[in-house]
Amino acid sequence: MKKTIAVLAGDGVGPEVINEAIKVLKKLSTKFRHQFVFKNALIGACAIDKTGSALPKETIAVCKSSDAILLGAVGDPKYDTNPAIKVRPEQGLLTLRKELGLYANLRPIFSFPIISLSPLRKEVTQNVDFVIVRELTGGLYFGKPRGRKNNDSTAFETNIYSKKEILRVAKVAFELAMKRHKKVTLVDKANVLETSRLWRETVMEYSKNFPDITLEYMYVDNAAMQIIKRPIMFDVILTDNIFGDILSDEASVIAGSIGLLPSASIGEKTALYEPIHGSFPKAKNTNRANPIGSILSAALMLKISFGLEEEAEAVEKAVAKTISQGFGTADIVSKNPLTTSELGDKIVSLI
Repeated sequence: MKKTIAVLAGDGVGPEVINEAIKVLKKLSTKFRHQFVFKNALIGACAIDKTGSALPKETIAVCKSSDAILLGAVGDPKYDTNPAIKVRPEQGLLTLRKELGLYANLRPIFSFPIISLSPLRKEVTQNVDFVIVRELTGGLYFGKPRGRKNNDSTAFETNIYSKKEILRVAKVAFELAMKRHKKVTLVDKANVLETSRLWRETVMEYSKNFPDITLEYMYVDNAAMQIIKRPIMFDVILTDNIFGDILSDEASVIAGSIGLLPSASIGEKTALYEPIHGSFPKAKNTNRANPIGSILSAALMLKISFGLEEEAEAVEKAVAKTISQGFGTADIVSKNPLTTSELGDKIVSLI
C-alpha cells in the first residue's frame, strides 16, 4: 500500500514527538511492506514567523493532496502575552479544521492496567475505556456575529448549530458505538441552552435508526463530575465543540499524563491525527516530551484512514508492552526516565 501523509510538525515539542511517530511508521512500512510518503508543511507560530500566516496556502494544498495528516502541536507563548496581536498560532489549526471540513473529533480515553499513572484512585480508573466524540467546526468557536462593542468594553460570541451539523457528528458517534459497547451519552446543557435543546431533539430522533444502542442524556456539569467519579460508566460520549474541548482535557487525567493520549479529527474527504497535548514550549528542544500520544495518533491513522488494523494493533501492543516493562519519559516514570527519542526507539524495537 502506498499512502501520502502530510506532516505538520508545528511548534514547541511538536517536531520532536512527530519525529518518533514517523520513526514508527517507517518501521511498519518495512515490516508490512507499505510505502509511506511524507510531505512537510508549516502551521502555527513557525508558519507566522516565516510567512506571516498561521496557515499558509501551501499547507492547505499539501493537506488536500494527501491521504491523511499528522500534526504535532500548535502554540507559542510569545503570541499569548499580547492581546493586541491579530494573528495567533491557534488560528492556523482552527482554520485548517474549517477548510478541510474536519467536523468530528475522536478522543479515546483509557487507563493502562499494568501501572497506575493517574492521580485518581486505582479503583476509579481501572478498566476505563471510552471515546469522546466532539463536534469540531461549529458552536461558539466559529459562530457569528462575534467581536467587541461599546468602545471594547463588551465582548460577544454566538453559539450556533444546525441540525445538519449535529446529524453528521451523531452518525460518527453511533456507528462507533455499534463497534464498541452500544451506548451513547449525549452531553449538553439543555436546561439552559437552546442549541442544546436542538441537539437533544435531533439526536433523539436519529437514535431510532439504532435500536440496539442505549442513548442517555447528561448535563455537562454532571458529566464533568462523573468522568472523575465513575468514568467506567461511559462508552461513547457525544457532545458539542466547547463542552468536548473541556471534558476531553479533564478526562486525560485518567490515563495519568496528557502526553499519552491520541486524537483523530474526521472529515468527509480526509482526517487529521494529533496528540491531545499542546506545544509544551518549556520542553522545546530538550528531548523530554512524551511521544506516545503522537505515536498512538499514527496508529489511529493506520486504523481509520488506511484500514490497516494489524499494523495499528502492532503499534498499540508495542506501546502497552513498553509501559508495562516500566519504560517511559519523566511524566510517567520517576526512576531512570527515557528521552523522547529513546522511548521512540524502544517502541520501534518491540514492533
